[in-house]
Amino acid sequence: MSDLFEASGLAKAGPRPLADRLRPAVLDDVVGQEHLLGPEGTLSRMLKTRSLGSLIFWGPPGTGKTTIARLLANETDLAFEQTSAIFSGVADLKKVFEAAKARRMGGRATLLFVDEIHRFNRAQQDSFLPVMEDGTITLVGATTENPSFELNSALLSRSHVMTFHSLSLDAIGQLLNRAEDAEEKDLPLEPDARQVLMRMADGDGRSALTLAEDVWRAAAEDEIFDADRLQEIVQRRAPIYDKSADGHYNLISALHKSVRGSDPDAALYWFCRMLDGGEDPMYLARRLIRMAVEDIGLADPNALVQTNASRDAYQMLGSPEGELALAQSVIYLATAPKSNGAYVAYKAAMRDAKSSGSLLPPKHILNAPTKLMKQEGYGAGYQYDHDAPDGFSGQDYFPEKLGRQSYYDPPERGFERDLRKRLDYWSRLRKERG
Repeated sequence: MSDLFEASGLAKAGPRPLADRLRPAVLDDVVGQEHLLGPEGTLSRMLKTRSLGSLIFWGPPGTGKTTIARLLANETDLAFEQTSAIFSGVADLKKVFEAAKARRMGGRATLLFVDEIHRFNRAQQDSFLPVMEDGTITLVGATTENPSFELNSALLSRSHVMTFHSLSLDAIGQLLNRAEDAEEKDLPLEPDARQVLMRMADGDGRSALTLAEDVWRAAAEDEIFDADRLQEIVQRRAPIYDKSADGHYNLISALHKSVRGSDPDAALYWFCRMLDGGEDPMYLARRLIRMAVEDIGLADPNALVQTNASRDAYQMLGSPEGELALAQSVIYLATAPKSNGAYVAYKAAMRDAKSSGSLLPPKHILNAPTKLMKQEGYGAGYQYDHDAPDGFSGQDYFPEKLGRQSYYDPPERGFERDLRKRLDYWSRLRKERG
């Protein structure tokens, strides 16, 4: 696997990819991750105190995880072994562990770098524990997935999780400068096109250097590309968005919270990011319906009607016209009055339903279709509300052993302002007639 990013001391030409030729020789040459490698960075402090333990590197691709693992081994004089969970099984790991044990007997420890460690199953992850505990290996696992969900708690408890950040535009710019120094020529790009290329990299250093290679290969002598021509040449890099992984959950969380926070502009942005990343519009339609129920609720009952209608419109129109119907629902939800009154009431009622056992309804609201049931008091004393003043009898409908409960407490927003008045009115009548 190619590493990142430094030109000095390496061949300036050859068949190897540019990203491989520009990999750093020391940690000081790594671009980005200042929170880990800066003077007060976590890894810097570990190296100063010679307290390097097993690590989990968590972050997007092209941010230097493999590079830094290799350089940590150099800095600490550990033998560097690398494997990938994609291509390795338990038998392969046993061979690595045996080699590390033999190396340890000779007086040298091993840093084992495992790429895509989240792809190992639980049993495979457990196989690392004994050799971590006895010092045979220092494990450095790399993952693009949230370790809290993908890795064993036992493995996590024996490791420090280091979060890697996408490279900033300034960092990507530094890499392009190094590439130009190594190639001894400038990128044939107008200034605005250079900015576009940097954004296309999407925080991925390896991608930035690959895009630079594409540009050099495509350019004729003395040709300079503008932004439009650049996008024709290199096409558009697919956004980092895995519909089954963290990118999916991060973006849907951003969309949901933007709607809840009544920010239609941010909500539209995250909605479009998900569509652009290949998300299924029907998944988004279902999530919008959920938002209508959870976060707007009865403050605007029409929100549920709107979201169901936009789903139906998408199914009828398809893409791209149907996506506009979904976008309309995003705006509607974000600008609607907000309430979780129904959601909170449902949760509270469900807690009581689960904890109160099999309590029977009070007899006065039970039907009595047989003579025996009438003799048992079923239906006795029931008041038909339509015959009562104001259409409200005020009788109790809760189980006697539970007593009257209050679950629904609507805020005075939107349609629930009227519901609040009704509930207060009925509460007053209930007390008067009780």
